[in-house]
Amino acid sequence: MSHHHSHSHSHSHGDPAANLNRAFLVGILLNTAFMITEVVFGIRSHSLALVADAAHNFGDVLSLVLAWVAAWLGGRLATDRRTYGFRRAGILAALVNGSLLLVAVGGILWEAIHRFNLPQPAQGMTMIVVASIGTAVNLGSAVFFLRGDHRDLNVRGAFLHLLADAGVSLGVVVAGLAILATGWNWLDPAMSLVVGLIVLIGTWPLFRSALDLSLDAVPSHIELGSVREFLQGTPGVCDMHHLHVWAIGTTSTALSVHLVVDPVADTPMLVHDLARELHERFEIDHTTIQIEHMVHSENCPLTKGSSEGQDVHA
Repeated sequence: MSHHHSHSHSHSHGDPAANLNRAFLVGILLNTAFMITEVVFGIRSHSLALVADAAHNFGDVLSLVLAWVAAWLGGRLATDRRTYGFRRAGILAALVNGSLLLVAVGGILWEAIHRFNLPQPAQGMTMIVVASIGTAVNLGSAVFFLRGDHRDLNVRGAFLHLLADAGVSLGVVVAGLAILATGWNWLDPAMSLVVGLIVLIGTWPLFRSALDLSLDAVPSHIELGSVREFLQGTPGVCDMHHLHVWAIGTTSTALSVHLVVDPVADTPMLVHDLARELHERFEIDHTTIQIEHMVHSENCPLTKGSSEGQDVHA
């Protein structure tokens, strides 16, 4: 019985780390400045929609900070103590971010419901001006993440959050216009409810993905049945068991499996080819394949001429 390990890595040209650092820095600075602006003018204009959006932006600033720290930790080298390095920091950051945003949504929705009973006059023009700035700030910040690796849960989450923020700010602009036109102050808490629901809809899938990855679930972009079918259909493989696929970090996937092979098979070449195919077909970067030789080769489907053993790379 022997163990075989094969690792494949992909490299991109340019300086993606510098681009990512710049994106995080710009996003954090712009959103922090805008968050403070929203709080000040939201309180002065009695606009819950602005305050709610400020709370949302606070969550996003915190998310960007955590994601940036996680990206930095993820780039640190492995040690004898942490043989995978700190790649899981990205998963933990995404999980914390999702949890904080869900708590913020609860607070926004609770306050909005109370405001329906005691609506306060909101200054529509202030809402329009501040929210218009917010739309520009969030769209500008999101542009910096376009060059990021969108397989990374944190990069994808930051980009989607900023894009959603731009849409939410645009909604506040619309609410301000409607309040100016109609004088209906209940539109302010109504928009707060809309903001909360949009944040909830955008946050839940990311939170669920982060929770799944933290529990070693199969990453969503991989169909385990297809991986199993590919391995079972490889010439020389008679049987398989203990197949596991899990995420090492937000961009790296690992696989381990026990393969029972025909004694006449070229084991080193088989392992090498499987590692390459798993990387190309399923984006699995780290493979650990334990080989077990079939004691009686006549029991192997391949040696019996079975179509199951011979059908492979269709």
